[in-house]
Amino acid sequence: MTSMKSAKAVPVLMYHHVSPATKGLASSPANFVSQMRWLARHGWRTLSGEQLQGFLRDGLPVPAKSVVLTFDDGYLDNWQYAHPVLKEHGFSAIMFLVTGWVGQGPARPCATYKEIVENRVAAFEAWGHAECKQWVEQGQVDRVIVRQSEVDAMRDAGTFEFHSHTHSHVRWDLVSADVSAKREGLLRDLMSSRNFFEAHMGGATSQLCWPQGYFDQDYLDIANQSGFASLYTTDSRGLNRAAGGCSHIYRVAVRNRGGWQFGQRVILGASPLLGGLYNRLKS
Repeated sequence: MTSMKSAKAVPVLMYHHVSPATKGLASSPANFVSQMRWLARHGWRTLSGEQLQGFLRDGLPVPAKSVVLTFDDGYLDNWQYAHPVLKEHGFSAIMFLVTGWVGQGPARPCATYKEIVENRVAAFEAWGHAECKQWVEQGQVDRVIVRQSEVDAMRDAGTFEFHSHTHSHVRWDLVSADVSAKREGLLRDLMSSRNFFEAHMGGATSQLCWPQGYFDQDYLDIANQSGFASLYTTDSRGLNRAAGGCSHIYRVAVRNRGGWQFGQRVILGASPLLGGLYNRLKS
């Protein structure tokens, strides 16, 4: 019996929206279908956060064609459009929740896979990324962010697992008077997020995605103090290698790419040779 060929590097892909409103950080539902079909047709599998952590921290083997899908902020369109596509293909993704934004109430409708494929998407409100941010700033968070009932439905379906994007999404380095205030604010924020996970998600998470991708040494210190081990960045210029550590996880922004272009970027993220050359040329 031959042993499984293990990945040398794992691409981690960064989404925000899957939405007909493709302005900004969004993939259209049709392109998201194309992307997931590309993965399925070429034999790729999605990893959980725990599997990625084991690969990066301990060098535990994962299949050669492994990829991680991540979604930032917890937008409602992830439930409406990404969830049914992931379910159809048997894939899973990570959603990084801003826990202070998660609302209550019954689960809202989501599209069916058939509706998405036939471009008969239900008449949901569709907002671009900038508009979603405005709704949040105006206090109308529930209009654009998932509810706990929708989180529970996605967890039950196995399409998404959930980790921390802090409790408030505040950049404490920008709003604090000094370093001490910055560290105290971030600590409160991360502990509030941790408390939410313990109360609503069955236990705390050790995985954190930095708001706006920003971190410094104080941020790293407080995250470690708060029990976070896997730290996701918005930095794409590097490779997530076996036993390379999980305190700086590189992610590639997908945007609104079709399946073929998407696939080429996935291949680069899995190849130390090609990906390394690509990153050097980008620098």
